[in-house]
Amino acid sequence: MYGKRLRALSLTTIATLTATLALVFFWAPNDADQGFLQKIIYIHVPLAIVTLCGFIVGACCAIAHLRTRDPRWDMRSYVAIHISLVFGVGVLITGSIWAKGSWGHWWVWSEPTLVSFLLVMLLYATYQPLRFAIEDPERQARAASVFAITAGAFVPINFAIVRLSTQYVHPRLGSGSLPGRMEVVFLLAIASIALLWTTLWRYEMTSKHAAAQLRTLARLLGGDEDDVPPRRSAAPSVTHLEGVG
Repeated sequence: MYGKRLRALSLTTIATLTATLALVFFWAPNDADQGFLQKIIYIHVPLAIVTLCGFIVGACCAIAHLRTRDPRWDMRSYVAIHISLVFGVGVLITGSIWAKGSWGHWWVWSEPTLVSFLLVMLLYATYQPLRFAIEDPERQARAASVFAITAGAFVPINFAIVRLSTQYVHPRLGSGSLPGRMEVVFLLAIASIALLWTTLWRYEMTSKHAAAQLRTLARLLGGDEDDVPPRRSAAPSVTHLEGVG
């Protein structure tokens, strides 16, 4: 079910990313103050937006899991948080590069936006260790869902606190805060990164769904699950065939 029209989605994502990068380098003007360096905004900020939204998606899936006890929702939450963590690392790397070029320092501890995002990342960095410290699959899934919901609620609260902060070195972006061409490219960059997140989520869900199907078929045929190739990384397992029944 997750692999349906995945090729079309992948091609759309590649085309959108390519068009966005072309516009970034050849159409969007350089910033009057920072020059070419400012173009990193088209990667850094969309990555941050999609990362935080991905954490919230993970929390919503966790709520559905606690309500339904359906392990498929637990898997969706796990994958959403996993991919968002990868994107979050990209946010920290691009943010440090931008800070070094703009402020002369790789990191500014007095900047609320930088520190708050780092806190969110450190919070979610404990998700997998906490999850896999519990051996029982059902207890593991419940604990992970509770964590995902709690951490997901922290994301908008943290964002609101930072927006109300008086000491604000990091530039604020909003509707009309960028010149015409810059804003068009910026919005397209957000769409491109969101498409990339969705595509990667679909790919990982397809992989885990296929692995679950193989293990279920092995049990139904009376075979040994050890004959099925192991998953490359630890992750929650779905104990039934999705889409069957």
